[in-house]
Amino acid sequence: MKTAPTALTSTRRPFAVLAREYFELTKPRVVALIVFTAVVGMFLSVPSGMPLGLFVYGTLGIALAAGSAAAFNHVLDRNFDAEMTRTRGRPLPTGQLTAREALVFAFIVGAVSMTLLVLQVNALTALLTFLSLIGYSVIYTVYLKHTTPQNIVIGGAAGAAPPILGWSAITGEVTSDAVLLFLIIFLWTPPHFWALALYREKEYAKAGIPMLPVIYGRAYTQLQILLYTILLAAVSLAPFATGMSGWLYLAGAVVLNVGFLKYSWRLYRNYSDTLARQTFRYSINYLAAMFALLLLDHYRIFIREALQSALY
Repeated sequence: MKTAPTALTSTRRPFAVLAREYFELTKPRVVALIVFTAVVGMFLSVPSGMPLGLFVYGTLGIALAAGSAAAFNHVLDRNFDAEMTRTRGRPLPTGQLTAREALVFAFIVGAVSMTLLVLQVNALTALLTFLSLIGYSVIYTVYLKHTTPQNIVIGGAAGAAPPILGWSAITGEVTSDAVLLFLIIFLWTPPHFWALALYREKEYAKAGIPMLPVIYGRAYTQLQILLYTILLAAVSLAPFATGMSGWLYLAGAVVLNVGFLKYSWRLYRNYSDTLARQTFRYSINYLAAMFALLLLDHYRIFIREALQSALY
């Protein structure tokens, strides 16, 4: 297995370049979706209004924890990242940063996150966030990812936690509605990542990572994507069934689920790398749109009143 090249001397690079490389360690695009789902959890946890302090410190603390977990992931997976086209351009495989630099950064960001959550939010949110950080950066990255083809399913619990973290940050508790938001992301994770694994199968095999298509083959993975998408579609309608959301959410969720099921069915019947890429991209838009719908539906009355006031 290849090892990451030696990093360039940090002092020889401008501050802006270093800042960009450290920022890249946090996987900003992934963290953005994590923070968005956490923020939606915050807004859904209260009928209206939002405690500003809890919102700001909770969002910042969760974002920093996610960035810390991502940085730990970079360190622990640096040799595997060097083997894969998708990840070989990251700061550690390219030698832009050393593992020591990244590790120190991860510890500092994680410590700041925990301090903010403990002192400015509440102990429950700090504990749950810490467990999520450990679940992703240690249990998933070190153990699950490299030992079982069910790595995404089991490890998905850490990635599905943000709405619960956001909910607990505002209310100090975890309710059944928060768990429902968790379940939506938990069931979304396998079809999302397995679509990626299908068209990156050779890279995962070369790196020795036992993703589902590497161990059980493409046809089995295609079937699992379809089955998980069906289960996801059913669970995603539960917010309407429980009264958590209304008709606006239901209408949008049906449309989004039809689209996801269509992609999964086509992928199952007639595979191509192009279609797998399209399914992967759609899954990202699907999750973002679902949570946007939850938020929009929750505040639909206030939005309608605001529009009426603006017009009249």
